[in-house]
Amino acid sequence: MTLLDGKRVLLTGGSRGIGPFIAEALAKRGAKIALTARSQEGLRDVAKSLQGFGVQTLAVPADLAQESERHRLVRAVLDKFGAIDILINNAGIETAGAFLGLPWERLRETVEVNLLAPMELTHLILPHMLERKEGHIVNISSLGGKRGLPFEATYSGTKAGLTEWTRALRLELAETGVYFSTIFPGYVTGAGMFAKFGLTPPWTTGSCTPSQVARAVVHAIEMRQLDVIVNSRPVRFLLALSEQFPALGDWLMRRLGVVEFQRRKVSASA
Repeated sequence: MTLLDGKRVLLTGGSRGIGPFIAEALAKRGAKIALTARSQEGLRDVAKSLQGFGVQTLAVPADLAQESERHRLVRAVLDKFGAIDILINNAGIETAGAFLGLPWERLRETVEVNLLAPMELTHLILPHMLERKEGHIVNISSLGGKRGLPFEATYSGTKAGLTEWTRALRLELAETGVYFSTIFPGYVTGAGMFAKFGLTPPWTTGSCTPSQVARAVVHAIEMRQLDVIVNSRPVRFLLALSEQFPALGDWLMRRLGVVEFQRRKVSASA
């Protein structure tokens, strides 16, 4: 079991959604937390909320869609903390809508933030972890990264890429002292990307809360879990079935109401 007390954590997407929940769960374990997001005000509010736990915090506003900002972020955290023991790639953009109905610049930004930013942050931080022979990288994916969601094709693609990239890295770097975990939330209610639509997910798909995702992150670090699905309904069998029989998987997505629900999300966002 890995103790989080005193560990230095860099958490992206720390100003809203599930980010503050993850930050609080880590602070309760005594971790030092560097928060980053675009919103300076949001980061300040979250950092202030963590003061009651008596842990050191650092708020670094940064636009992770920009390569120069990623480098500046890592330098700022290393200058303050001296090292980064845990990287949690939580920041993400959801692009709900028909693929051709979305501007290319928005899709490109989604790829930058959801996939390239975690890759580059890992590329910058990993050498320090390998040198110390310890570290943990947690990537927040999505069930959409295991089974692509219609009307969220680019988002699903980035999460699928994040998932397989993480799997490959953990095989490549096995027994180096650096661990990798991937978290797969279903529809997150209460806060975050999905909550803004104000819709209730189909009962067939299940859902989860931000607090459940935060607990899953902490548990994955402490117990060095590889893949963690966070959802109120069991989906592993359906995912395996869809992988083995793709046409059946597509039929199930329609039959369980996922396709129509995703279509309703687009209408809600419009």
